Order: sequence, then C-alpha cells, then structure tokens
Amino acid sequence: MICYFEDHGLPLVQLKEQRRDLVVALMGRRSGPVSKEQIAEIATIQYVIAAVEAVIVDLDAEIYPVFLERQVRQVFTA
Repeated sequence: MICYFEDHGLPLVQLKEQRRDLVVALMGRRSGPVSKEQIAEIATIQYVIAAVEAVIVDLDAEIYPVFLERQVRQVFTA
C-alpha cells in the first residue's frame, strides 16, 4: 500500500536539499575535522526528514480509501 499521492504541503524536498547542501559543503572542506555542531545540524535535519516522511505515510494511509472509492466510482460511471 505504499503510494505517494502528494507532499501534503510539507517541506520534504527543501529539507533534503538543505541536507545535501550541508554534506556537500563539508565534503569540500579542507580545514580540519568536522565539528560536533555541524554533525548535529545534519543529524537534526535527517531526523526532521524522517519525521516528515512518516507524517506523509500516515496522511497517505488516510487518503488511500478515499482514493480507491473515487477509482471505483469512475469505473462504474464511465
């Protein structure tokens, strides 16, 4: 039942882009080790991404029965 209908207005793409930008910036560094703050920032964004993805799955699960009902109606009214 894994279906992704929409992003529900949540900033998932922006969060993933922000995480990517941080990782790429760290990869290009030449000055010393990565700080704990930088690692914590990436970890926080990763945690938020996981939470947003979980919310999207829950919302999709709520929408799925409505989606199926509309599909059935379209088949029988066509």
